[in-house]
Amino acid sequence: MPGYLPIAEHGLIGDLRTVALVGTDGTIDWYCCPRFDAPSVFASILDAERGGSFQLAPEVPAKTKQFYFPDTNVLMTRFFTEDGVGEIQDFMPIAGESGVRHRLIRRIVCVRGSVPFQARVAPRFDYARQPHTVRRHGDHIVFESPDLSLALTATVTVEPDGPDVTASFKLLEGESAVFALDRVGDDVAPRGCPHAEAEQEFADTVAFWRRWLSASRYRGRWRETVHRSALTLKLLTYAPTGAIVAAPTTSLPEQIGGERNWDYRYVWIRDAAFCAYALLRLGFTGEAEAFMRFLADRCTLRTGGDGGPLQVMYGIDGRSELPEQELGHLEGYRGSGPVRIGNDAARQLQLDIYGALIDSIYLYDKWGQPISSDRWDAVCELVDWVCDHWNQPDEGIWETRGGRKDFLYSRLMCWVAIERAIRMANHRGLPADMPHWTRSRDAIYRQIVRYGWSADRQAFVQHRSGDVLDAAVLMMPLTKFISPTDPKWLATLDALAADLVSDSLVYRYDPEASPDGLRGAEGTFSICSFWYVEALARAGRLDEARLAFEKMLTYANHLGLYAEQISRTGEQQGNFPQAFTHFALISAAFNLDRALG
Repeated sequence: MPGYLPIAEHGLIGDLRTVALVGTDGTIDWYCCPRFDAPSVFASILDAERGGSFQLAPEVPAKTKQFYFPDTNVLMTRFFTEDGVGEIQDFMPIAGESGVRHRLIRRIVCVRGSVPFQARVAPRFDYARQPHTVRRHGDHIVFESPDLSLALTATVTVEPDGPDVTASFKLLEGESAVFALDRVGDDVAPRGCPHAEAEQEFADTVAFWRRWLSASRYRGRWRETVHRSALTLKLLTYAPTGAIVAAPTTSLPEQIGGERNWDYRYVWIRDAAFCAYALLRLGFTGEAEAFMRFLADRCTLRTGGDGGPLQVMYGIDGRSELPEQELGHLEGYRGSGPVRIGNDAARQLQLDIYGALIDSIYLYDKWGQPISSDRWDAVCELVDWVCDHWNQPDEGIWETRGGRKDFLYSRLMCWVAIERAIRMANHRGLPADMPHWTRSRDAIYRQIVRYGWSADRQAFVQHRSGDVLDAAVLMMPLTKFISPTDPKWLATLDALAADLVSDSLVYRYDPEASPDGLRGAEGTFSICSFWYVEALARAGRLDEARLAFEKMLTYANHLGLYAEQISRTGEQQGNFPQAFTHFALISAAFNLDRALG
């Protein structure tokens, strides 16, 4: 459909509170203000006509290239025209402690010849549900809606055009122009953004990102790739609480025209262990500690009901209510409705989250700071609950909406929860109900080995006494449940390769063989592809692992970013970029690099 760039044709900028997607055509087509989960201001990626955007590009035909200013999250979009070369430098200055100011700066520079540019700033507040007014206020243009006001300043002449603002200007070699979009209100007054201030903001933002990245300890073969993933994960961090969103977007489809469209602007407990492992391995202990503190302080335990003491996900401020609703007035990316905000999966029972959480606490206890007495008491409470409730069906890691089953992965991660707690208790000499914990751990192990193995498929399978393969079992050797060279595991690895792997890309399962309650197909799951690399490496199949990893790198977009899935034709699908995928990339790179020596 016209008006929609491919998902992969975007870069990401942010200020540790929210982000914006910038297309290779110079258009910002996704921006929520003042935080990740706030209603959108620009959302033309979800509706090209009604969503709103910030367009900025040459008035003449141009070829484009996009890259990040080295070792930063400052995005450069270059335009090559017949008469000259221009570039847009997009960035968001990092907000101070108060976080009340949110500024998006677009600096345009003509680096060769001359280039005519045109701009259109067309906000559509509250997912295009709230009207707004446009008025001049001194040298600013103010967009006012009932819940949010933005001020636009520019070093070129801008003119109101109905609900929008436009500009047309020509730059000669060495000349520049600046646009700045600020959140304003009772607590934040408008301010200008002349050339000198924009230059200083640019320098400060570059310095911030380079200073942050300098803490990385990774010196392996894929340093640039790993560091881009680390920078991306930092962009997905909500600084006030330390939360990390699963992705900064909502409703980007897993299949064009399908209904698998979800809101990922929240914090999944499942990400905890991967976050802790990836960031601690790279040396970012501060980020790991902040995320652990978020989990400890804000993810309150529930009582009663059948959902367990923890929710699957929480808001970036720790809130537990995330009601799901559909926005019928937006057509969805390339017509792929519905557009959803909120996520009803928060109410599901997913037993694997307890293993993920306690594994992250174990890792932080091992590589960060020893566990505190208060946290240990909370761990004991969770482990006791897991011991009493592990043997029940749930919705599983993939959040299926086709009914609960006895998923192997859920059992595996319950085993991890208890096993890691036992390790911590033994290592630190901490009090624990060891006989009860040990009996439960061993019972889970025996059930997985006995009922999770299919003699017909010669593989560990998705759920008890079934025969459906599931890429989630790739975590069995990664969690140290089974030896990576165990004959049964090697047979499973071969079965997965035969049924779910396509040119290094891994499908999570076959929806036809295991109905998940949703219509349509999906692409390969990028996190599973990186799990596959790590499983091959741990099994000693290093040539296969390295080739699979190098192939996966070719599926990244031009900036090294990954969405959730990859289509049959190699296109990025789903919410973008996805934190889970970049966690898995870092883990695979680290372990493959270590195995190669």
